[in-house]
Parts: sequence; structure tokens; C-alpha cells
Amino acid sequence: MVLSERLPLVRKIRTAVLALLLCAQAGSGFSVADQQEGTCEANGSVYFVGEWYFLDSDHCTQCECTAEGSACSRTECTSLPAACIHVSHYPTDCCPRCEKIGCEYRGVVYELGQNFQPSECEQCTCDSDGIARCLVADCAPPRCVNPVYQPGKCCPECQEGPNCYADASRSKVIPAGQPIWVDSCTKCRCHDGQDAGYWEGNRLATCSRLKNCTPEQPSAQKN
Repeated sequence: MVLSERLPLVRKIRTAVLALLLCAQAGSGFSVADQQEGTCEANGSVYFVGEWYFLDSDHCTQCECTAEGSACSRTECTSLPAACIHVSHYPTDCCPRCEKIGCEYRGVVYELGQNFQPSECEQCTCDSDGIARCLVADCAPPRCVNPVYQPGKCCPECQEGPNCYADASRSKVIPAGQPIWVDSCTKCRCHDGQDAGYWEGNRLATCSRLKNCTPEQPSAQKN
């Protein structure tokens, strides 16, 4: 028989015993009022001095029946583990229970010690403290102005090879490696990737223009 089924039976027996004692003591000269001073009423039951019980309305509050009445105190729940990701509250329990320990990362739950890759650029581990710790790939700056991200790969790739913008308008892209005539008067050269700091920011070509030159039509540009 489970505890929840035994409680009503125990209360009925306790009440019956109290009734017999009251009758016996009443015949011996003790009044009902005198006996009631040595009992406590709670949870719909009568308790004798020295008995302990939990309140039905609050399973965290335990009381002792004393000659002065019920003396109650509330149980303080211990902290749940930091790695607890699933907590249950049962009606008969005072404190919540931790049902599962692990890591939750971006809405996904992982087991303690599990290694996982949430994206192409991340490698993560669910540590014993319930925190997912990740390493993010450090991609080198691409040597082009139009890199492409391939499925399953973290870092972008330059499918057309190294290149740069011909000028600040960023409307024309020229390949790196050798000077390029962008018109009949202007020759530009992309940085070849050896120039310090270039690929981290400035992606414009270095250009020189012929003096007193008027650009010709594109079909007549120099080779």
C-alpha cells in the first residue's frame, strides 16, 4: 500500500483511538476540554502532543503537535544541479526533482560530454557543468571581393581566383596577378596578397593614369 493510500486509514485509526480515550477519561473524571488541550487539529485530523505531520496544503511544511499548539517549519529545497535541463514537480513532493542533466544549445539538448557541430564553423562540447563550450573557426580573409560559401564548408572560397575592385565605385572587378588596363589611359594592379593589411580592409586596386590622355572607346583599349 502506497503512502498516499495509508494516510486516510492512519487518520481514521488515530481519531478512533482519541475517541476511546476521551470516553474512558470522561468516565474517570477528565473533561473533554482538558483532553483537547493536549491535541492539535490539522488536515482534518487530530494529532497528539509529540506527533509530527505535514500539511496537506503545503508538502514543504512539517509540524509538531505541542502542548501550546502546532509548531511548524518549512523545508528549504536544495539547489538543483547547474546542468539540470529537465525539472519535474510532483504533487506529493516538497521540492522539484532534476530528471535530466545535460546542455541546451540553441534549443537542442545534448548529453554531458557529447561533442557536436551546430554549424560548419563550430565545434562544441557539452561540459560537465552543463555549459556548451564552442570553438569557432578563424577563417583567413578571402583574397577576392566576391567569395562564395560552399555547403558543408566553413570558410568562403574565391571561385574566380584573387581579384579586387578597380576603383572606389566598386563597379568593376579585375583579376590579381598583373597590371590591367581598365581603359585606354588607366592601368590598375590588384594587391597580390603579399601586401600587409590589404585583405583585412582596403580591396581597391592601385592605379596610374597617363598624362594628357583621353580615354578611348572600350574596343580600342590597349592590350
